[in-house]
Amino acid sequence: MAMTVAAMNTRLNSHLMRPRRGMSSILMLALIVTLGTLAVHAAGLVSAASGDGTRALAQQRAAAAAQAGLEWGRLRASAMPAPLCAPLQNITTLPGTLQPYTVSVRCTAGPVLSDGGTPLRRYEVQATACNLPAGGACPNAGTTSPDYVQRTGRHVVHR
Repeated sequence: MAMTVAAMNTRLNSHLMRPRRGMSSILMLALIVTLGTLAVHAAGLVSAASGDGTRALAQQRAAAAAQAGLEWGRLRASAMPAPLCAPLQNITTLPGTLQPYTVSVRCTAGPVLSDGGTPLRRYEVQATACNLPAGGACPNAGTTSPDYVQRTGRHVVHR
């Protein structure tokens, strides 16, 4: 069976012009893998941003708890007729959203000085608030928890 050149060209052209099969399946698979990878990375970014917001809120609450302890310590150091300056006092009953925090208030009395004949004493008040106290006191140097937050404030009272 002899084929003419024209018949061979027609058969060859029909073979070359036939649509390729399977190419769209490969493209769809690549697209699905790419979209899946993007979804995993987006979920990671969202959870990281959420964790940062939670940590920032915990730090703000620790700062508020330390400020409350500092106010309490200043009030006690300014008490009349005699200051109530304790070396260490732990406050574990804070209200509202500060309940998980413990505040350790330290008061140190300085030497009595004279200001124009009037005796004057310096009291340094330090308040440290944390959410994971060690033995009921802050700071907790032994914790390795990533959830641990701590804030410290200081104030000097002269009276």
